[in-house]
Order: sequence, then structure tokens, then C-alpha cells
Amino acid sequence: MRSLQKHLRGCVGLLLRLCSTMATFLVLTLLTLSSFSSPVQAEIFTSIGQMTDLIFAERELVQSLKEYIEAEELKLEAVKSWANKLDMLTHASTSDPEGFLAHPVNAYKLMKRLNTEWSDLESLVLQDPSDGFISNMSVHRQYFPDEEDEKGAAKALLRLQDTYKLDSESFSKGKLPGQRQHSGVRYNAELTVDDCFDMGKLAYNENDHYHSVLWMQQALRQMDSGEDAKTAKADILDYLSYSVYQMGDLPRAIELTRRLVAIDPSHQRAGANLRYFERLLSKELRDRGRSQQEPADERPIQLDTYERPKDYLPEREVYEALCRGEGVKMTPKRRSRLFCRYQDGNKNPRLLLKPMKEEDEWDSPHIVRFLDALSDEEIEKIKELAKPNLARATVRDPNTGVLTVAHYRVSKSAWLEGEDDPVIARVNQRIEDVTGLSVNTAELLQVANYGVGGQYEPHYDFSRKDEPDAFKSLGTGNRVATFLNYMSDVEAGGATVFPDFGAAIWPRKGTAVFWYNLFRSGEGDYRTRHAACPVLVGSKWVSNKWIHERGQEFRRPCGLTEGDRS
Repeated sequence: MRSLQKHLRGCVGLLLRLCSTMATFLVLTLLTLSSFSSPVQAEIFTSIGQMTDLIFAERELVQSLKEYIEAEELKLEAVKSWANKLDMLTHASTSDPEGFLAHPVNAYKLMKRLNTEWSDLESLVLQDPSDGFISNMSVHRQYFPDEEDEKGAAKALLRLQDTYKLDSESFSKGKLPGQRQHSGVRYNAELTVDDCFDMGKLAYNENDHYHSVLWMQQALRQMDSGEDAKTAKADILDYLSYSVYQMGDLPRAIELTRRLVAIDPSHQRAGANLRYFERLLSKELRDRGRSQQEPADERPIQLDTYERPKDYLPEREVYEALCRGEGVKMTPKRRSRLFCRYQDGNKNPRLLLKPMKEEDEWDSPHIVRFLDALSDEEIEKIKELAKPNLARATVRDPNTGVLTVAHYRVSKSAWLEGEDDPVIARVNQRIEDVTGLSVNTAELLQVANYGVGGQYEPHYDFSRKDEPDAFKSLGTGNRVATFLNYMSDVEAGGATVFPDFGAAIWPRKGTAVFWYNLFRSGEGDYRTRHAACPVLVGSKWVSNKWIHERGQEFRRPCGLTEGDRS
């Protein structure tokens, strides 16, 4: 009997240890489950509209997690209460086992506990309150972003940093220009040391040492100011020193590597890198006929410390300046040529009683803006119809005519037909009425929503002479004109810019802009190369109609001469 009582006390101790480790076991189970692949909705980051669904999904998961914690706490309280009661009982019973069992009720209850109650407790311990949470996770996981989404969102932040010349410190502190309050609340977000390190590491892995330097430097700055982090300072210095070397700054690379060696003398690469950098610098000094090294620049690394590498886009600087509202060539003389008017579509019956308000945005090429082109109700209906069908926006391959995704167009789009809803039919008719062009041969109404840093780099809407088959499959000729509806205001960024002649047109909800892509001769107007600037703050919704040549023979006749470029 003494052996049995001793064994009983051991069981109680084991039970208490089991209670304390149960939650840890369940968390590890969740982490293990999360490592298995599951279907995801790729490229979620390209649409703010679809990302809003994730906000509500996350809220649901938080509620489910709280319910799991509550159930786990109730279970542990029950187990703990039973353990405490048994602890007191076994303490008394083991002090005088024979005396304790001399009472027949104690003997009976011991038999009952070991035969029934301990089995009941075992069943309670084996119950898994996490089942509901795990099930909820499994349902939502198929819609979670994947690694490509995370990388895409990170690259979008780098793109915003470049386009709007945002220094890493301001970006890290969430200080973005043009940010407004929503319902009295300013939504701010900050990047931690670990976030900055991950940004820099992503750039490093893409051989983008320019951005790697900026973000590793910011991670180091925040760590040196006392911010806690999981990332080791040695790791930051390792990436930073090598990226600085890649940017051609040997003195600073040596200074950073010495810091790394000082805090981690056994670092695998630091010693070898330091010797290599010092040899390179000595050779440079000898080649210059100098014997002494200049001290490393101690000023913090900023946006303009190193020159940003050139890329494939020749008008990059002009394009980005226009996105910032700089370099717009709106002179007083040009402004004097811009007017506003009521547009009745050449006495179109549908516009006689309520003509469209029209404003000139640019004189040559002529770009106009129509006010009240869409009502709020129409906008919401179009978004409602488009949202379930949003897919990564594509561009037409100039060689094959096939639609394909492109890194320079970051958005999601859907195509809507007039038969989909009376609102779409009404919008199509309105476009025809106000432009005077037939939409029978136009492409479907394309609805686009721009995601994190969403953009469409400079491009032409029409097909050029070197891509004659771009629209061949449509059989409707080239894109003669573009009609672009703005379906949202954008807090910052998101302008439509024309680098060739220095125009920037800013989104205004409910308005639309219109321009011709072709001259009357049918030749392309290369001045209309345009871009959708990255969205810095806000969500940008647009819809556009590309109107084709066929059907316009009597609505927009060719010029009298082959070279008519009017």
C-alpha cells in the first residue's frame, strides 16, 4: 500500500508538469501544421480590394484564437483544481497510510479514484480545445498570401521609396507624405529592426545592394538606439559591410567589418573579408600614388550617399519626378489655352437635358476630363461585379498578341460585359454618347484595382509599327482612343503621367479622362506614352474602355491627306 501511495504522489507531480507544458505542445503542433503547403490565392498583394478580405479573415482567426485560449484556460483550471485537491489528500494519506485506510470510507474512495476518477481526468487531459482553431485556420489558409506575395509587397515598398524619394528612417517610422485621417483616426505603422533587416536581406538576395545598404543601415540605426530585436547585430553588419563594398565604398566597408570582428571575432567570413578589403584598398592607394588611407565617411548613409543604379527604363527620372508632382510643364501660356464647357455629344438626345461637364487637362495632345462621369452608386456596383473576378493584370505580348503578366504592371483587373448588369450597359452607352465614338468594337470595360505600390510603368495603349499583330485576333484595328474612369480618390501617389510632354493628371473620384492614341491618319501618337504612378497611400480603382478603329469611319473620318496628324 505504501508503494501505491508513493506512486500516486508521483502521478500528481507528473500531472502538474503536464498542465504547464500542454499549451507549448499545442503551439508547436500549430507551427508544424503551418509548414505544410496548401493552396493559396497568388499575387494578393497586387490588389488592395482583395487584401481587405484578409483583414476580416485575420479578425476571425483572432476571435477563434481567443475562444481556444478561453477553453484551454477552463480545462487547465479544472485539472489544476483536481491536482491541488489530490495533493492535499495524498500529503495526509502518505503520512500514515494504515491509519488513513483504517477508515472504510477512505479505502472506498481510494478504489473509486484510481478506478474511475483518474480515468475521467485522463480523458479531460486528452481533450484538445484547439480543434476548432485548427479547423478555422485550415479553412482560411487557402486564401493566405504566400512567399511571393511577401516578396512582392516588400519590393513595392522599395519602389515607393525610390519613386517618392522617401528616406528609410521616415519610411520605417510610418511618416508618409499626403497621409490623411480616416474617421478621425490616423493609421500609422512602423517597421521594427527585424522588419528592416528582412527588407535589406530581400534586396541583398536580389543582388540589389543599393537598397540592401539603405535598409541594413536603418536596422543598425534602430538597434543602436536601443530597440530590441531577434536579429543579431553581427548579421546586420555582415550584410551591410558586404553591400557597402559592392557599392564601391571600401573605407566604409572596412570600418563596418572591423565593427563586426570586434563583436564576433570568430565570425566565419568577417576576418577573411576584412583582409581582402584591406588588400584591395592598399592596391587602390598604390595605384593612385598615395600611401595613407582616407578615413571612412562617418556621415549616416542616406538616399543620396550612393548613386542609384540605372535600369531598363530610359525615362525613369522624368517619370518618377512627375509622379512626385515635379517637372510638370504647365506654363501660364498653356494654361490660358485650357477651357471648360458643357458637352452634349453634338446634340445627343441623352445629353441634351443633362450635358456632361468637360474640362481641358492638356492642350496638345488634347486630353479632357469629364466630371460626374460615374455616380457613387455606379462605382460601387462596378466594384461589386469586378471583385470576385479580379486577376493579375496582363499586358498584350507585342510579338504574339497573347495576354501575359508583367512586373511593370502591378494591379488586378477584371473585364465586364454590358450583359453583366444594366449599370455596365449604361456606362458603355455614356462613353459612346460623350465621345461620339462607337463602342461596338471596343474592348470590354476593364476594371483595375492597384495593390501595394501598384503601378503601370510608361507604355503605349496602341500597337506600334513593330508589333502589327498585337490586336490582329480582335479584328477591330488599333486602339484609337482611351477612356479612363477614376473610381476612387487616392491620398498620395497614383497619378496618370505623360513623360513625353510633362503632364500629370491626378485621380478624382467620379471623373474620367479621354484622349486619342492615333492621329486621323491612323498613325500612332507617340506622345501619349503614359504611366500609372505607384500608389503611395490609399486604394486606387479605375475602369477603362479602349476604343478601336473599326466603326469610327464616319464618326472620326481620316484626314484629307495621308500625313494628316490632326
